[in-house]
Amino acid sequence: MNGRQNSRPTLEQVAARAGVGRGTVSRVINGSPRVSEQTRAAVARAVAELGYVPNQAARALAGSRTDAVALVIPEAEARLFAEPYFLDLIRGVGVGLAEADKQLLLTLVRSEQERQRFEQYLAAQRVDGVLLASVHGDDPLPDRVRELGIPVVMNGRRSEAEPVPYVDSDNIGAGRAAVAHLVGRGRRSIATVTGPLDMYVARARLGGYRAGLAEAGHEPDEGLVAAGDFTEEGGRRAMRGLLARRPGLDAVFAASDVMAAGARAALREAGRRVPEDVALVGVDDSPVARLMDPPLTSVRQPIEEMGRTMARMLLDDVAGTLEDAPRRVLPTELVVRGSC
Repeated sequence: MNGRQNSRPTLEQVAARAGVGRGTVSRVINGSPRVSEQTRAAVARAVAELGYVPNQAARALAGSRTDAVALVIPEAEARLFAEPYFLDLIRGVGVGLAEADKQLLLTLVRSEQERQRFEQYLAAQRVDGVLLASVHGDDPLPDRVRELGIPVVMNGRRSEAEPVPYVDSDNIGAGRAAVAHLVGRGRRSIATVTGPLDMYVARARLGGYRAGLAEAGHEPDEGLVAAGDFTEEGGRRAMRGLLARRPGLDAVFAASDVMAAGARAALREAGRRVPEDVALVGVDDSPVARLMDPPLTSVRQPIEEMGRTMARMLLDDVAGTLEDAPRRVLPTELVVRGSC
């Protein structure tokens, strides 16, 4: 097996050997009737040849499902409770799991040591599935969960070619809609405050911003792009940098409402009025947007719906009825308020 003789066979390797998808293997292992006898036999041969141990099936046959699902957020407590996004996501996941009488275990993974400890917890078969949010591009945890044979669904994705099932929103469309609105309001020097660019969500919103400028015939200017980190302080720092480089800017697209609040504070410090001098747009349509002065125009993403959809997909995977590598991308919507 190309140097992997001593490693534990994965569900993906079984699927490749049998010539089927990962979801099909999961359905066979869980006894789903939605599989032909020919496919069932091919999967059984692959399991035997590779020596695959189907942990999920073993738990089911032993009647020892935990009825618990872990929601993993690799962020510090300060960010978890400061950002309405996470609270809305948890609410949606909780509703989806409650409908199936599943217990939600909220887990914060903030360091490599905590990640390893969580992997040990998973290896002990203490949850039926895992939901992952705020995953960065180099995070190995989604792949490690799958290697353990545990169903997993992500909120967002690590790249355009994400192999793990996920639920996302139209982040490229969010950036394009924000820029189109600002251009329509006559703004000419439109800046952006991005999220951390090791996250696909931040790169996608930046890509939407650039696409929106190109569609409007605006020349790209990298001096109008400032990196943030999805925090209020990050938005404040990025806005100060933008004003120093491009003092004549007249609009800002911030990749989150929380960063927009930080940008608003920096603009006020610099004596710039919103929207008279600088128009401002955020993303999330959170309570932060509605409570700002003036209220923030924001691109709404259906956060609670994403949480509910994640929960339903995971429960289908636990039951062995999930389609292979499903992807759900939910639409976004611009909500216009007083900031532009």
